[in-house]
This record gives sequence, structure tokens and C-alpha cells, in this order.
Amino acid sequence: MDKEKQILHYIRLNPFISQQELADKVGISRSAVAGYIANLTKRGVIQGRAYVLRQDSVITCIGGANLDRKARSKQKVRFYSSNPVTITETCGGVARNVAENLGRLGCTVSLVTCVGDDKEGWRILEETKKHGVDVSQSWIMPSGQTGTYTALLDTDGEMIIALANMDIYEQLTPSLLRSKWDRIAASTAVFLDTNLPEESLLFIIRRCQEEGIPLYIDPVSAAKATRLPPDLTGTDTILPNREEAECLAGMRIENLDDCKRACEHIRQRGAKNIILTLGPQGVFFSSPEGSGHFPPFQTEIVDVTGAGDAFVSGFLYGIVQGEPLPRASQLGLAAAALALRTEHSSSINLDSNQLYNFLR
Repeated sequence: MDKEKQILHYIRLNPFISQQELADKVGISRSAVAGYIANLTKRGVIQGRAYVLRQDSVITCIGGANLDRKARSKQKVRFYSSNPVTITETCGGVARNVAENLGRLGCTVSLVTCVGDDKEGWRILEETKKHGVDVSQSWIMPSGQTGTYTALLDTDGEMIIALANMDIYEQLTPSLLRSKWDRIAASTAVFLDTNLPEESLLFIIRRCQEEGIPLYIDPVSAAKATRLPPDLTGTDTILPNREEAECLAGMRIENLDDCKRACEHIRQRGAKNIILTLGPQGVFFSSPEGSGHFPPFQTEIVDVTGAGDAFVSGFLYGIVQGEPLPRASQLGLAAAALALRTEHSSSINLDSNQLYNFLR
């Protein structure tokens, strides 16, 4: 056992152990112990006096939390005309949806976001907290309006157009995120969506790179994918859909060969792994170990809008369970299949046993 692991072992036995006691047990000088402690604290493995250890399998989700409004047309949508619809409202936002889904799957998860000091914002935080998500690291902005996302769905549940009011996330600046970094650095994985400003995305990518924190990125949309820096070094996995991958790779994607080439282009930008979601065609994955394609699981389709976030949640669940990338991708497809059966932005059907049932 190396010196660092010995120090962590004794801290777990006694969080109040002194540096001199550690030095005596490990057989090194007190100043050497102080150096180890400083490095472990900087990396977020331990937090403050009493040496609070980073918890196992904590996932921090950073990004959007907004109110989703879905207008489902009662007849085939006619453009440039009035369309009768049924409107529903649910809590949404990519990072928030992923956090709730992970909470439903039994993961320890924290949400870092911002909402307005309005009834929508308080509703989002309270609803999210009910599903086991720690929202204590999120901000309530007195001067901001909680984000909203409005989707028009056709009679078959397919999205026709979506309108997003996400101006509040411009307030998630690097200086604001820096104030929470000790808690973020204590994560075993960070999930990031691109609702944040460009400089904030760069700040998180670079800090995760420097501190060895596995980072998973959802580009959210083709427009927001352009906010990502050219150098994605430090990103463990990026999870674009077809349109977002075309933007990131600078090429059209029309078949699986194109998927492979696009993933290679994106990996050349520094991302280690690429999970390219293809909707009804399933997913294509690419890693240093190889690439492959999985078709989707067949299921009833009620609403497609929550499937992408559910896929990410199932994938991340697999990763923190120690599953290899291909099997984690299949768990993502299983989560997406469950989400397609509901109108909710986050899947009320998610259950770890059901995910693994799809794989049998």
C-alpha cells in the first residue's frame, strides 16, 4: 500500500487523527504528511478539518433546471395557423433531469444550477429534492427569471419545435462556480450540459482536467455545442446526438461509417470517448478500445422529449457501477426505452432492476 493510501486508511479509521499521529503510523515526517493532506484536499478527496472524505460514487450535475411546457397538438400540426393543443407543465432542464433520474436509480447526486426567486424556481428545487437530489449547492437569483422550455409535439409525440428562455444561466460565471468548487471537486464524476456561458464551460473542463475528475458532457443542441472550446482535453465522454455531432465534427452524418469518422474527428479534439445518439437508430460508441453500434430496444412511444436525458442517466448509472462503456451504453438505451413510455421530462419508470432486465 503506498503512502497516500495508508494516510487515507488511517483517516477513515479516525477522521480527527493528527498529522503527527499519521506521520508516526506511516513512517514519514510530519511535513511530508502535510504535503499529502494538502494535495488530497486540493483534489477534493478530503474536505477540511476532521478530514471529511469524498463520498463514493457522488455525481454532480451542472447546468440547466427549468420549467418544461409541452403543447401536444390534437390534430396534425398546421404551420401558420392556430392549432388546438393540450398543455402540460413539468420540471425540466438537462442537468436537472439527469440528476432526478440518477436519484431515482439510487445514486448519490448533487445539482449545481440557478433558478429565479419565483414560484417556478422554488417549485423546481422542491420537486427535485423529493427524488433524493442535493440542491443545496444551487443558487436562487433575485434578479433572474427561472428558465423555461416550451415544446410543440405532433399527435405522434414527435417534437415539431422547441422554444427556450435560458438567459438566467448567463449568471453562472466562473467566479460563482469557483465558490462551490470544493464541493464539486469531491465528486467521483461531473456531468455538464452546455447551458452555461462559454467561459464557464472552459473553466469546468480545465479544472476537471487538472484535478483528474471524470467529466461527461451533453452538448444540448447544435447551437449550444458551439460554446464548447476547440480543445476538449479532460473530457472523459461527450454524448452528442446526430446534429450536435455534425457540428462538433464539421461533417454530415448519413450512415454508420460517417458516425465512425465523425467520432474520430471529435476524439481528435481531445475527448476520450464519444457516445453518438441516433434516435430510432440507437447509439454509436467510440473509444480508444474500439467502436460499435447498438440498435434501440423496442418499446411503446408516448413522448420522445425525455429520452435523451434518460439515456445519459442510464449510461452514467452504468459507469458508476463499474460497467464498461458498451454495457453502460446499453443501460442508457434501456433507460431511454423506459422514458419513451411516459410524458414526463424525467422518467418516473426508472428502476435499476428494470434497466438490467432489458439486457437479459
